[in-house]
Amino acid sequence: MSVKNNGPLPGGGSDDHPPLSRQRRAVLQHLRGRAGAVTVAALAQECGLHSNTVREHLDALVDAGLADRERAPATGRGRPAWLYRARPPQQSAVREYAGLATVLAGQIARSSADPHADALAAGEEWGRALVAGQEPARTPKEARGRVLALLGEIGFAPEADEEAREARLPRCPFVEAAREHPGVICNVHAGLARAGLAALGGEAERVALHPFAEPGACRLLLDAAPDGSDAPGGPAVPAVPTRPGAPGGAGGTDRPGEPR
Repeated sequence: MSVKNNGPLPGGGSDDHPPLSRQRRAVLQHLRGRAGAVTVAALAQECGLHSNTVREHLDALVDAGLADRERAPATGRGRPAWLYRARPPQQSAVREYAGLATVLAGQIARSSADPHADALAAGEEWGRALVAGQEPARTPKEARGRVLALLGEIGFAPEADEEAREARLPRCPFVEAAREHPGVICNVHAGLARAGLAALGGEAERVALHPFAEPGACRLLLDAAPDGSDAPGGPAVPAVPTRPGAPGGAGGTDRPGEPR
């Protein structure tokens, strides 16, 4: 049974800010991949950088309005450590392309012989372009976290578990287009996550996107069981395209909230 709802709220990318260096942007991506606040020492270990370097980047991100800083609860003598957390991405120019996305999705849906597979392939190209030039992740968890950070940059505001295996997506920069053509737009997003994870060293075949899986959000699995036993309710956009209408494939209705 599918959950009938209007899906995520509209979302945008990050606020306008001065260009970040590659290393500072990497620190920000790691920070956005964390579900909660983190200490300098913990983030430095994850990034493979010296604590003083990470502290400098974090303080600059706070000054730029991209992160928040707060004191950890006191547990004994001495001053508590600082905790840092990324601020949710806010409105940006990404939203300006929502109308174009709707037009292009409609064109693909009408003219493509296999719109679902073509949309997935387009998303994969987008994902590879977004991570081009980045170093591969050192661990599967890091790869998953960096994919979630990338989705945060675009405007999905992912809410992930501690291991970055599953994320709730309460926002979508193209939600209006997704409501109109979910079989196209949602496959683009699934392809983006799939190719981004693969390029960073993760397992693309474990990616599964469940559009409109719950009221107000979609669900993204980055470490799904091969047999789908850990999947939430509702149809998933598969990691590997199948022919439209095939069991478990991306075919079927193009309307959210209806059984496929």
